Amino acid sequence: MYRRLPFKDILALGFMTFALFVGAGNIIFPPMVGIQSGEHVWMAAFGFLVSAVGLPVITVIALARVGGGIDALSLPIGKFAGLVLATVCYIAVGPLFAIPRTATVSFEVGTAPLIGNGILQLFIYSFIYFVLVTIISLHPGKLLDTIGHVLAPLKIIALTILGSAVFLFPVESIAPATNHYPQSAFSNGFINGYLTMDTLGALVFGIVIVNAARSRGVRETNLLMRYTILSGVITGIGLTLVYLSLFKLGADSRMIINQNANGAEILHAYVQQTFGSMGSFFLAALIFIACIVTAVGLTCACAEFFAHQLSVSYNIMVFILTLFSMIVSNLGLSHLIKLSIPVLTAIYPPCIVLVILSFTINWWNNSKHIIVPTMIVSLIFGIFDSIKATEFKNVFQYFFSLFNKYIPLSDQGLCWLLPSLSMLLIVIIIDRLKVIKSTINIE
Repeated sequence: MYRRLPFKDILALGFMTFALFVGAGNIIFPPMVGIQSGEHVWMAAFGFLVSAVGLPVITVIALARVGGGIDALSLPIGKFAGLVLATVCYIAVGPLFAIPRTATVSFEVGTAPLIGNGILQLFIYSFIYFVLVTIISLHPGKLLDTIGHVLAPLKIIALTILGSAVFLFPVESIAPATNHYPQSAFSNGFINGYLTMDTLGALVFGIVIVNAARSRGVRETNLLMRYTILSGVITGIGLTLVYLSLFKLGADSRMIINQNANGAEILHAYVQQTFGSMGSFFLAALIFIACIVTAVGLTCACAEFFAHQLSVSYNIMVFILTLFSMIVSNLGLSHLIKLSIPVLTAIYPPCIVLVILSFTINWWNNSKHIIVPTMIVSLIFGIFDSIKATEFKNVFQYFFSLFNKYIPLSDQGLCWLLPSLSMLLIVIIIDRLKVIKSTINIE
């Protein structure tokens, strides 16, 4: 007889998944997009929701179909290429960017206004923060209890209070749109959705979700897939509600904060305006819980992956990851964001291609010949997009001007889209011709 999850555990699994996703980037980037997009906020929000909600939910579903791991999802591109892709994703959403960012965001948004924003304060905070992350991460089998039943509900309650306040106590002062938002609000929102790292996070969290269900005795493949998909849907609904409230928060904040402020500053200004001095303590608690849950989930997933690949114990990897993340976190939030933008811009396109085409594997004569060339093209042009966010952009100015002239959406940070679709069309035609040829030979 198959072991099924009771309703409370299904709900806890959904809450846990939602809590794992709602971390640093999910909280700081929507207010920035909101205040900068001005009167175009909802078009920018739509683009953001496509890349920061739609793609992650689709990724969770794709992982559920293949058993929950990026290694299974990447099988069509070959073992070595799949290992490289998985390693890059785990490093990016693990110790290099995402895990350290949870510490810097929780410090700068919630704690720095209370104790000061200095190098020593950040070091002490990050040390205590990662000690807690380490302690919780050393017991991955208890994630459904510690996160799903305790921390996730606290996180949801705090986010509900903040989201409700945005609509009940609006500041109502929308600023004119800045940067490229008047011309390309959707694509700018879409690109900013990359920065949440949620699609990459979904590739990493898939196995965490499945293992959480397995920890309750669920073994049957169809049930695991069903529970994973349900948790993804719950997460998508929750993320959408959180983002919509944060977009409005940012869009309404013109009179209380500079339009070029980062998300941490916008959040703090709004909370101070709405809740007064107690708002700082509320925000500190909210951000701390939100970030530490995500940090724990990422640490568990990365430790399990690297422990398996490097043949070392899980506990040792937890200590290595948290120590490295603590060191990186002391670079500060601005430096982490600046470093992450080009990397994410480069690796997101091939990951998007892999996830979407994973649903079509059974359509082709040879799925590898469909997916690999399309991913390669998306990576090449994604790298060109990423260079635009670095100091080297002036060196390639001539090429960028040609791209902007001849490749649609290139000037909006989506240089990879049309070339990838073109390559996909070419390899589909080749695949169909091979099928026709083999059919004729058989006859």
